[in-house]
Amino acid sequence: MTASRKPVIVRKLSRDWYAGYAAVVPVSDSPELELLDSYGKLIYVPWTEIKWVCYTREPGSGDGSAALSRSDTTNPERLLRRRFTGRPRIAGVWLRLTLSDGEELEGIAANDRSLIDGPGVMLTPPDTRSNTQRVFVPRTSIRDLTVLGVIASTPLQRHRAAAQPELFARDQDAQRD
Repeated sequence: MTASRKPVIVRKLSRDWYAGYAAVVPVSDSPELELLDSYGKLIYVPWTEIKWVCYTREPGSGDGSAALSRSDTTNPERLLRRRFTGRPRIAGVWLRLTLSDGEELEGIAANDRSLIDGPGVMLTPPDTRSNTQRVFVPRTSIRDLTVLGVIASTPLQRHRAAAQPELFARDQDAQRD
């Protein structure tokens, strides 16, 4: 396990949730997620029970009390928009996931081998201004995956510099001397 951990909200398929700290990149060969809760206790949650792992700006309270308001205990991820309202502007693969409980989630994934080989899919959600910055969805939670588009990065506008005019005329005879 890496030493670097980020605040997360782990949503289970049973609708229960945990708050704590998890590795930045989930371990692909591990059968469970290692979560460090706010009390310093390690919790192991099997991937088969996890709906998604939301990497958040602010850590939540795993017991649903003081750190979260009443409305946040039902939606601690504060993931309000689950679909893009228009074509996304960031580069990557635009995906729509149908999860095993029937819920749909859209996001942008990196256009690399992690879509094929990884333990799940790491998405940038539609609303990056919310508390949730990234969402990891384990493969066991995905029922259907649809590619809505591939968005290439916009090339920088490169202005070709015009040939600079000669400041001094070259005299072929002067160069020979």
